[in-house]
Amino acid sequence: MSHSVPDLDAIGIKAEPELADSFRREVANLLGRNNLNFPGAQPVSFSRKHLTELQKEDYFVCEKTDGIRCLMYFARGDPESDSPEIHYLIDRKNDYRFVPGLHFPLANDDTYQSYHVDTLVDGELVNDTYEDGTQQLKYLVFDCLVLDGQSLMHRTLDKRLAYFKEKVLRPYNSMYRKFPEEKKHRAFAVEDKSTQFSYGIEMMFREIIPKVKRIHGNDGLIFTCRSTPYRIGTDEHILKWKPPTENTIDFRMRLEFPILEPDTDDEADGITEPYADYDALPICHLFTMLNSNEYRHFGEMYITPTEWDDLKAMRVPLDDSIVECFKDPQSRWRFHRLRDDKADANHISTVEKVLESIEDGVTEDDLIRLAPAIKTAWKKRQAMASTDDEDRKRKARAMPPAANGNGVKRKFEE
Repeated sequence: MSHSVPDLDAIGIKAEPELADSFRREVANLLGRNNLNFPGAQPVSFSRKHLTELQKEDYFVCEKTDGIRCLMYFARGDPESDSPEIHYLIDRKNDYRFVPGLHFPLANDDTYQSYHVDTLVDGELVNDTYEDGTQQLKYLVFDCLVLDGQSLMHRTLDKRLAYFKEKVLRPYNSMYRKFPEEKKHRAFAVEDKSTQFSYGIEMMFREIIPKVKRIHGNDGLIFTCRSTPYRIGTDEHILKWKPPTENTIDFRMRLEFPILEPDTDDEADGITEPYADYDALPICHLFTMLNSNEYRHFGEMYITPTEWDDLKAMRVPLDDSIVECFKDPQSRWRFHRLRDDKADANHISTVEKVLESIEDGVTEDDLIRLAPAIKTAWKKRQAMASTDDEDRKRKARAMPPAANGNGVKRKFEE
Protein backbone atom coordinates (compact mmCIF):
# COMPACT_ATOMS: atom_id res chain seq x y z
CA MET A 1 0.00 0.00 0.00
CA SER A 2 1.47 3.37 -0.89
CA HIS A 3 1.34 6.07 1.74
CA SER A 4 0.86 9.68 0.88
CA VAL A 5 2.80 12.16 2.99
CA PRO A 6 0.40 14.91 4.17
CA ASP A 7 0.43 18.20 2.25
CA LEU A 8 0.93 21.02 4.75
CA ASP A 9 -0.43 23.67 2.39
CA ALA A 10 -3.69 21.75 2.07
CA ILE A 11 -4.00 21.62 5.88
CA GLY A 12 -2.97 25.08 7.02
CA ILE A 13 -2.58 28.67 5.84
CA LYS A 14 1.03 29.80 5.74
CA ALA A 15 1.70 32.93 7.81
CA GLU A 16 3.12 35.96 5.98
CA PRO A 17 6.80 36.67 6.82
CA GLU A 18 6.01 39.48 9.27
CA LEU A 19 3.39 37.50 11.19
CA ALA A 20 5.57 34.37 11.19
CA ASP A 21 8.41 36.43 12.58
CA SER A 22 6.30 37.73 15.47
CA PHE A 23 5.25 34.12 16.25
CA ARG A 24 8.89 33.01 16.20
CA ARG A 25 9.60 35.67 18.81
CA GLU A 26 6.64 34.56 20.93
CA VAL A 27 7.78 30.94 20.81
CA ALA A 28 11.40 31.89 21.61
CA ASN A 29 10.08 33.90 24.58
CA LEU A 30 8.01 30.99 25.77
CA LEU A 31 11.11 28.79 25.64
CA GLY A 32 13.33 31.40 27.28
CA ARG A 33 15.70 31.62 24.33
CA ASN A 34 16.95 34.39 22.01
CA ASN A 35 17.36 32.20 18.98
CA LEU A 36 14.51 32.35 16.44
CA ASN A 37 15.35 29.17 14.48
CA PHE A 38 13.31 25.93 14.42
CA PRO A 39 12.67 25.10 18.09
CA GLY A 40 12.62 21.31 17.73
CA ALA A 41 15.07 18.60 18.82
CA GLN A 42 16.84 16.65 16.06
CA PRO A 43 17.90 13.01 16.49
CA VAL A 44 21.30 11.51 15.70
CA SER A 45 21.75 8.38 13.59
CA PHE A 46 22.10 5.10 15.45
CA SER A 47 25.54 3.50 15.43
CA ARG A 48 27.24 0.60 17.24
CA LYS A 49 28.28 2.72 20.23
CA HIS A 50 24.61 3.34 21.01
CA LEU A 51 24.12 -0.34 21.88
CA THR A 52 26.05 0.43 25.09
CA GLU A 53 24.13 3.69 25.60
CA LEU A 54 20.80 1.77 25.65
CA GLN A 55 22.15 -0.30 28.55
CA LYS A 56 23.55 2.69 30.44
CA GLU A 57 20.42 4.87 30.48
CA ASP A 58 16.63 4.45 30.48
CA TYR A 59 15.34 4.94 26.92
CA PHE A 60 11.84 4.84 25.50
CA VAL A 61 11.27 3.63 21.96
CA CYS A 62 8.58 4.42 19.41
CA GLU A 63 8.23 3.71 15.72
CA LYS A 64 9.51 6.33 13.29
CA THR A 65 6.58 7.33 11.12
CA ASP A 66 6.87 8.26 7.49
CA GLY A 67 5.09 11.57 8.04
CA ILE A 68 5.89 15.26 8.47
CA ARG A 69 7.58 16.45 11.63
CA CYS A 70 5.91 19.58 13.04
CA LEU A 71 5.60 21.32 16.36
CA MET A 72 2.18 22.67 17.24
CA TYR A 73 1.84 26.05 18.94
CA PHE A 74 -1.35 26.81 20.88
CA ALA A 75 -1.35 30.61 20.65
CA ARG A 76 -3.50 33.44 21.95
CA GLY A 77 -5.92 34.82 19.39
CA ASP A 78 -7.99 37.95 19.79
CA PRO A 79 -10.09 37.47 22.97
CA GLU A 80 -12.85 39.66 21.47
CA SER A 81 -13.09 37.65 18.24
CA ASP A 82 -14.50 34.25 17.24
CA SER A 83 -11.04 32.76 17.74
CA PRO A 84 -9.53 33.55 21.14
CA GLU A 85 -7.36 30.41 20.71
CA ILE A 86 -5.38 29.76 17.52
CA HIS A 87 -3.17 26.85 16.49
CA TYR A 88 -0.10 26.87 14.28
CA LEU A 89 1.99 24.04 12.90
CA ILE A 90 5.72 24.83 12.76
CA ASP A 91 7.54 22.79 10.11
CA ARG A 92 11.24 22.00 9.73
CA LYS A 93 11.68 25.08 7.55
CA ASN A 94 10.38 27.09 10.54
CA ASP A 95 7.31 28.20 8.60
CA TYR A 96 4.09 28.71 10.56
CA ARG A 97 0.76 27.47 9.24
CA PHE A 98 -2.56 28.39 10.82
CA VAL A 99 -4.84 25.38 11.22
CA PRO A 100 -8.55 26.20 11.63
CA GLY A 101 -11.04 24.05 13.52
CA LEU A 102 -8.93 22.86 16.46
CA HIS A 103 -10.04 23.11 20.07
CA PHE A 104 -8.38 21.77 23.23
CA PRO A 105 -10.46 22.35 26.39
CA LEU A 106 -8.86 22.53 29.85
CA ALA A 107 -9.21 19.62 32.26
CA ASN A 108 -12.26 19.53 34.57
CA ASP A 109 -14.32 21.85 32.38
CA ASP A 110 -17.64 20.17 31.61
CA THR A 111 -18.65 23.02 29.30
CA TYR A 112 -15.52 22.46 27.12
CA GLN A 113 -15.46 26.23 26.52
CA SER A 114 -12.03 26.90 28.07
CA TYR A 115 -8.79 26.36 26.12
CA HIS A 116 -5.01 26.02 26.38
CA VAL A 117 -2.70 28.83 25.24
CA ASP A 118 1.09 29.34 25.48
CA THR A 119 1.52 25.63 24.81
CA LEU A 120 4.02 23.90 22.52
CA VAL A 121 3.98 20.20 21.63
CA ASP A 122 6.16 18.14 19.31
CA GLY A 123 4.84 15.53 16.95
CA GLU A 124 4.25 14.47 13.37
CA LEU A 125 1.45 14.54 10.87
CA VAL A 126 0.58 11.24 9.24
CA ASN A 127 -2.01 10.08 6.78
CA ASP A 128 -3.50 6.84 8.06
CA THR A 129 -4.90 4.64 5.29
CA TYR A 130 -7.16 1.79 6.34
CA GLU A 131 -7.99 -1.57 4.73
CA ASP A 132 -11.20 -0.16 3.20
CA GLY A 133 -9.26 2.66 1.54
CA THR A 134 -10.49 5.43 3.84
CA GLN A 135 -7.95 7.93 5.11
CA GLN A 136 -7.60 9.84 8.36
CA LEU A 137 -5.15 12.66 8.96
CA LYS A 138 -3.58 12.44 12.43
CA TYR A 139 -1.16 14.47 14.49
CA LEU A 140 0.78 12.11 16.75
CA VAL A 141 2.32 13.84 19.76
CA PHE A 142 5.59 12.50 21.16
CA ASP A 143 6.70 15.35 23.44
CA CYS A 144 5.44 18.44 25.26
CA LEU A 145 7.78 21.43 25.74
CA VAL A 146 5.52 24.05 27.33
CA LEU A 147 2.05 23.67 28.84
CA ASP A 148 -0.06 26.75 29.63
CA GLY A 149 3.03 28.92 29.87
CA GLN A 150 4.92 26.47 32.14
CA SER A 151 8.11 25.04 30.65
CA LEU A 152 8.33 21.25 30.99
CA MET A 153 11.64 20.97 29.16
CA HIS A 154 13.62 20.04 32.26
CA ARG A 155 11.18 17.36 33.39
CA THR A 156 11.80 13.73 32.43
CA LEU A 157 10.21 12.50 29.20
CA ASP A 158 7.62 10.33 30.97
CA LYS A 159 6.54 13.33 33.10
CA ARG A 160 6.30 15.61 30.05
CA LEU A 161 4.11 13.06 28.28
CA ALA A 162 2.01 12.39 31.38
CA TYR A 163 1.22 16.11 31.68
CA PHE A 164 0.21 16.24 28.04
CA LYS A 165 -2.05 13.18 28.28
CA GLU A 166 -3.68 14.30 31.52
CA LYS A 167 -4.15 18.01 30.80
CA VAL A 168 -4.62 18.12 27.02
CA LEU A 169 -5.48 14.73 25.56
CA ARG A 170 -7.92 13.47 28.18
CA PRO A 171 -10.28 16.51 28.07
CA TYR A 172 -9.92 16.60 24.24
CA ASN A 173 -11.00 12.95 23.93
CA SER A 174 -13.77 13.41 26.46
CA MET A 175 -15.16 16.34 24.41
CA TYR A 176 -15.27 14.26 21.20
CA ARG A 177 -16.88 11.35 23.02
CA LYS A 178 -19.62 13.72 24.11
CA PHE A 179 -19.93 15.46 20.73
CA PRO A 180 -18.89 12.85 18.12
CA GLU A 181 -20.63 14.82 15.36
CA GLU A 182 -17.96 17.55 15.81
CA LYS A 183 -15.22 15.21 14.60
CA LYS A 184 -15.91 15.99 10.98
CA HIS A 185 -15.05 19.67 11.51
CA ARG A 186 -11.52 19.14 12.83
CA ALA A 187 -8.53 19.47 10.51
CA PHE A 188 -6.97 16.29 11.95
CA ALA A 189 -7.28 13.97 14.95
CA VAL A 190 -4.72 14.33 17.76
CA GLU A 191 -3.32 11.26 19.52
CA ASP A 192 -0.25 10.45 21.57
CA LYS A 193 2.38 8.29 20.00
CA SER A 194 2.58 4.73 21.27
CA THR A 195 5.81 4.50 23.30
CA GLN A 196 7.44 1.41 24.85
CA PHE A 197 10.35 0.76 27.22
CA SER A 198 13.50 0.30 25.14
CA TYR A 199 13.71 -3.39 26.06
CA GLY A 200 10.32 -3.93 24.39
CA ILE A 201 12.11 -3.90 21.02
CA GLU A 202 10.94 -7.35 19.97
CA MET A 203 7.30 -6.35 20.43
CA MET A 204 7.97 -3.22 18.32
CA PHE A 205 9.30 -5.35 15.44
CA ARG A 206 6.82 -8.20 15.74
CA GLU A 207 3.57 -6.32 16.46
CA ILE A 208 3.68 -2.54 16.24
CA ILE A 209 5.75 -1.97 13.09
CA PRO A 210 3.84 -4.47 10.88
CA LYS A 211 0.59 -2.78 11.95
CA VAL A 212 1.73 0.82 11.35
CA LYS A 213 3.43 -0.14 8.08
CA ARG A 214 0.01 -1.00 6.71
CA ILE A 215 -1.59 2.18 8.05
CA HIS A 216 0.92 5.00 7.54
CA GLY A 217 4.29 3.57 6.64
CA ASN A 218 7.32 3.25 8.90
CA ASP A 219 10.97 3.99 8.41
CA GLY A 220 12.63 2.80 11.60
CA LEU A 221 12.65 3.46 15.34
CA ILE A 222 13.31 6.45 17.59
CA PHE A 223 14.91 5.92 21.00
CA THR A 224 14.53 8.88 23.40
CA CYS A 225 16.31 9.12 26.74
CA ARG A 226 13.89 9.28 29.68
CA SER A 227 16.01 11.35 32.05
CA THR A 228 17.54 14.07 29.85
CA PRO A 229 15.78 17.43 29.31
CA TYR A 230 14.23 18.40 25.97
CA ARG A 231 17.08 19.82 23.92
CA ILE A 232 16.53 22.15 20.96
CA GLY A 233 18.85 21.35 18.03
CA THR A 234 20.85 18.13 17.71
CA ASP A 235 20.20 15.92 20.71
CA GLU A 236 22.71 13.11 21.28
CA HIS A 237 20.07 11.38 23.43
CA ILE A 238 17.50 10.91 20.67
CA LEU A 239 18.63 8.05 18.46
CA LYS A 240 17.18 7.38 15.04
CA TRP A 241 17.55 3.75 13.97
CA LYS A 242 16.85 2.61 10.44
CA PRO A 243 17.53 -0.75 8.83
CA PRO A 244 21.08 -0.40 7.39
CA THR A 245 19.71 -0.52 3.83
CA GLU A 246 17.36 2.38 4.55
CA ASN A 247 19.78 4.95 5.95
CA THR A 248 19.51 8.02 3.77
CA ILE A 249 21.13 11.44 3.33
CA ASP A 250 19.53 14.67 2.13
CA PHE A 251 21.76 16.35 -0.48
CA ARG A 252 21.48 19.52 -2.49
CA MET A 253 21.42 18.38 -6.12
CA ARG A 254 22.83 20.43 -8.96
CA LEU A 255 22.42 19.26 -12.54
CA GLU A 256 25.10 19.43 -15.22
CA PHE A 257 23.93 18.84 -18.79
CA PRO A 258 26.28 18.03 -21.68
CA ILE A 259 27.17 21.05 -23.83
CA LEU A 260 26.54 20.72 -27.56
CA GLU A 261 28.37 22.56 -30.33
CA PRO A 262 25.89 24.00 -32.86
CA ASP A 263 25.54 21.88 -36.03
CA THR A 264 24.41 23.10 -39.48
CA ASP A 265 20.71 22.78 -38.56
CA ASP A 266 21.27 24.90 -35.44
CA GLU A 267 23.14 27.51 -37.46
CA ALA A 268 20.26 27.62 -39.95
CA ASP A 269 18.05 28.42 -36.91
CA GLY A 270 20.45 31.21 -35.92
CA ILE A 271 22.05 29.28 -33.00
CA THR A 272 25.78 29.96 -33.08
CA GLU A 273 26.87 29.47 -29.45
CA PRO A 274 27.38 26.12 -27.65
CA TYR A 275 24.27 25.20 -25.60
CA ALA A 276 23.15 22.72 -22.90
CA ASP A 277 21.42 19.58 -24.14
CA TYR A 278 18.42 19.39 -21.82
CA ASP A 279 17.19 16.19 -23.48
CA ALA A 280 20.27 14.27 -22.35
CA LEU A 281 20.80 12.50 -19.04
CA PRO A 282 22.52 15.04 -16.75
CA ILE A 283 25.26 14.48 -14.20
CA CYS A 284 23.52 14.82 -10.83
CA HIS A 285 26.05 16.43 -8.50
CA LEU A 286 25.40 16.00 -4.77
CA PHE A 287 26.43 18.58 -2.17
CA THR A 288 26.39 18.59 1.64
CA MET A 289 26.19 21.71 3.75
CA LEU A 290 29.23 23.16 5.57
CA ASN A 291 27.74 26.49 6.70
CA SER A 292 24.69 28.40 5.56
CA ASN A 293 25.12 28.94 1.81
CA GLU A 294 28.41 27.03 1.79
CA TYR A 295 28.48 23.54 0.32
CA ARG A 296 30.93 20.74 -0.31
CA HIS A 297 30.75 18.51 -3.39
CA PHE A 298 30.11 15.01 -2.08
CA GLY A 299 29.64 12.84 -5.13
CA GLU A 300 27.16 12.03 -7.86
CA MET A 301 23.75 10.40 -7.88
CA TYR A 302 23.51 7.37 -10.16
CA ILE A 303 20.37 7.61 -12.25
CA THR A 304 18.89 5.43 -15.01
CA PRO A 305 17.13 6.94 -18.07
CA THR A 306 13.79 5.64 -16.73
CA GLU A 307 14.38 7.21 -13.30
CA TRP A 308 15.27 10.49 -15.01
CA ASP A 309 12.02 10.37 -17.01
CA ASP A 310 10.08 9.76 -13.78
CA LEU A 311 11.81 12.71 -12.13
CA LYS A 312 11.03 15.02 -15.05
CA ALA A 313 7.42 13.84 -15.02
CA MET A 314 7.04 15.37 -11.53
CA ARG A 315 7.15 18.78 -13.24
CA VAL A 316 8.96 20.51 -10.37
CA PRO A 317 12.32 22.35 -10.44
CA LEU A 318 15.04 19.71 -10.02
CA ASP A 319 18.19 21.80 -10.24
CA ASP A 320 19.21 23.00 -6.76
CA SER A 321 16.54 20.81 -5.11
CA ILE A 322 16.97 18.73 -1.93
CA VAL A 323 17.03 15.00 -2.70
CA GLU A 324 17.03 12.12 -0.23
CA CYS A 325 19.40 9.36 -1.38
CA PHE A 326 20.29 5.86 -0.25
CA LYS A 327 23.38 3.76 -0.97
CA ASP A 328 22.76 0.72 -3.17
CA PRO A 329 24.68 -2.61 -2.85
CA GLN A 330 27.21 -1.26 -5.42
CA SER A 331 27.83 1.71 -3.09
CA ARG A 332 26.19 4.16 -5.52
CA TRP A 333 23.94 6.98 -4.27
CA ARG A 334 20.41 6.49 -5.62
CA PHE A 335 17.30 8.65 -5.61
CA HIS A 336 14.77 7.95 -2.83
CA ARG A 337 12.53 11.06 -2.86
CA LEU A 338 12.45 14.84 -3.22
CA ARG A 339 12.46 16.69 0.11
CA ASP A 340 10.43 19.81 -0.58
CA ASP A 341 9.66 19.94 3.16
CA LYS A 342 13.31 20.71 3.87
CA ALA A 343 15.06 24.01 3.23
CA ASP A 344 18.57 22.60 3.05
CA ALA A 345 20.89 19.64 2.63
CA ASN A 346 22.17 17.71 5.64
CA HIS A 347 25.14 19.28 7.39
CA ILE A 348 28.45 17.47 6.88
CA SER A 349 28.44 16.41 10.58
CA THR A 350 25.06 14.67 10.08
CA VAL A 351 26.33 13.08 6.87
CA GLU A 352 29.33 11.63 8.71
CA LYS A 353 27.04 10.13 11.37
CA VAL A 354 24.75 8.57 8.75
CA LEU A 355 27.78 7.12 6.94
CA GLU A 356 28.89 5.66 10.28
CA SER A 357 25.41 4.09 10.67
CA ILE A 358 25.64 2.62 7.18
CA GLU A 359 29.11 1.19 7.88
CA ASP A 360 28.10 -0.06 11.35
CA GLY A 361 24.90 -1.61 10.06
CA VAL A 362 23.13 -2.31 13.39
CA THR A 363 20.37 -4.72 12.36
CA GLU A 364 16.96 -5.60 13.76
CA ASP A 365 18.44 -8.88 15.05
CA ASP A 366 21.25 -7.01 16.84
CA LEU A 367 18.66 -4.93 18.71
CA ILE A 368 16.43 -7.91 19.57
CA ARG A 369 19.46 -9.87 20.86
CA LEU A 370 20.36 -6.96 23.13
CA ALA A 371 16.87 -6.55 24.66
CA PRO A 372 17.43 -8.89 27.67
CA ALA A 373 20.65 -7.04 28.63
CA ILE A 374 18.86 -3.69 28.35
CA LYS A 375 16.06 -4.97 30.57
CA THR A 376 18.46 -6.33 33.22
CA ALA A 377 20.35 -3.01 33.36
CA TRP A 378 17.08 -1.04 33.56
CA LYS A 379 15.69 -3.19 36.42
CA LYS A 380 18.99 -2.90 38.30
CA ARG A 381 18.87 0.93 38.07
CA GLN A 382 15.25 0.86 39.21
CA ALA A 383 16.11 -1.29 42.24
CA MET A 384 19.01 1.00 43.16
CA ALA A 385 16.81 4.08 42.85
CA SER A 386 14.14 2.65 45.13
CA THR A 387 16.81 1.60 47.71
CA ASP A 388 18.17 5.17 47.64
CA ASP A 389 14.63 6.45 48.09
CA GLU A 390 14.02 4.17 51.08
CA ASP A 391 17.33 5.36 52.64
CA ARG A 392 16.29 8.97 52.23
CA LYS A 393 12.91 8.36 53.84
CA ARG A 394 14.49 6.42 56.72
CA LYS A 395 16.99 9.24 57.37
CA ALA A 396 14.18 11.81 57.28
CA ARG A 397 12.18 9.80 59.84
CA ALA A 398 15.23 9.51 62.10
CA MET A 399 15.82 13.30 62.15
CA PRO A 400 15.25 14.81 65.62
CA PRO A 401 12.30 17.24 65.68
CA ALA A 402 14.58 20.20 66.53
CA ALA A 403 16.45 19.75 63.26
CA ASN A 404 13.12 20.18 61.50
CA GLY A 405 13.09 23.92 62.13
CA ASN A 406 12.53 24.34 65.90
CA GLY A 407 9.46 22.18 66.06
CA VAL A 408 7.45 24.39 63.70
CA LYS A 409 6.89 21.47 61.37
CA ARG A 410 5.52 19.29 64.25
CA LYS A 411 3.10 21.97 65.28
CA PHE A 412 1.91 22.38 61.68
CA GLU A 413 1.28 18.66 61.39
CA GLU A 414 -0.74 18.58 64.64
